[in-house]
Amino acid sequence: MFDIRHNLPLRIAIIVVLVTTSFVVLRYSAPHRLVPGEKITLRLAEALPEHNPVTIAMRRFAALVNEKTNGAVTVRIHSSAQFGQESEAIEQVQLGIIDFTRVNSVVVANVSPSMGVFTLPYIFRNFEHKYKVLDGKPGDQVRADLNKVGLIGFDYMDAGSRCFYTRDKEIKSLADLKGLKIRVQPSHITIRMIELMGAIPTPMNYGEVYSALSTGIVDGAENDYVSYSTSGHYEVAPFYVEDNHLSPPAILLMNQDRFNSLAAEYQQAIQEAAQEAAYYEREIMTQANLEAKQLMLAAKVSISSIDSAPFRAAVEPIYAEFPAYASLIQQIDSTE
Repeated sequence: MFDIRHNLPLRIAIIVVLVTTSFVVLRYSAPHRLVPGEKITLRLAEALPEHNPVTIAMRRFAALVNEKTNGAVTVRIHSSAQFGQESEAIEQVQLGIIDFTRVNSVVVANVSPSMGVFTLPYIFRNFEHKYKVLDGKPGDQVRADLNKVGLIGFDYMDAGSRCFYTRDKEIKSLADLKGLKIRVQPSHITIRMIELMGAIPTPMNYGEVYSALSTGIVDGAENDYVSYSTSGHYEVAPFYVEDNHLSPPAILLMNQDRFNSLAAEYQQAIQEAAQEAAYYEREIMTQANLEAKQLMLAAKVSISSIDSAPFRAAVEPIYAEFPAYASLIQQIDSTE
């Protein structure tokens, strides 16, 4: 057998190749620091369709970035889940395959656990309280935790208030939920909430819900008016009850290494554009939900209000089941 230990020239040659290869790998795997004036294109994954208010806001974000960088930075929007569902898009941002994704905080909590505090049922007293929390210290603290998992989080956006809708009967009380199979997002908190309410949580991807409702695989689901309307779920689940059990925000995420590779002026432009787009999104999402409700009334959907006190009481134990959130919950409760 040939033994390279006794062939000094060959050993030297192999060492040179290995060192050179290592240098090349390190050179091209390290973030490239972009300088002012260098034109770049960044990719943003959005799971929702073109006409959704969130996607419209992301297009506003892209336009603002381009404007604030004098055309040097282009953000290309890939809507309608071209890069997969939200959980898949987050993973691709972490890996640096894409640069941005806009996602619901329910999904983000699976990656950065502190985000889950905003997905607790009835955590916000009202819309005003919600954004005092999100734009204040609790929101800043939760966003900072994203850095630990390779992400940058920008200003929070609105994802509406989630309510129940069912295919066969109206929910008039907590007892009416008992034993019903309710589709939920794949989140431990949401699953536990449904269990405490006496229903059967059925996690599944958003794109599967219409078929599951129409065939009876699930008895109901929960979402805001915009998603209920644009998804066509009202066609197969025409009973909607305004219980507003969840109001989780949405958030724009970016790969941390990619952000750090940008020139300081580009970083500032992206942060400013993200904030302006987030405030714009909150406005148009509120209006879109009001308009969607009117469309649902015109479509003869049964819409009812309900006393949420029994629902709040039923899910109260969930707060004690997540002791890691105790400090944040206290901050949220004390926010005026």
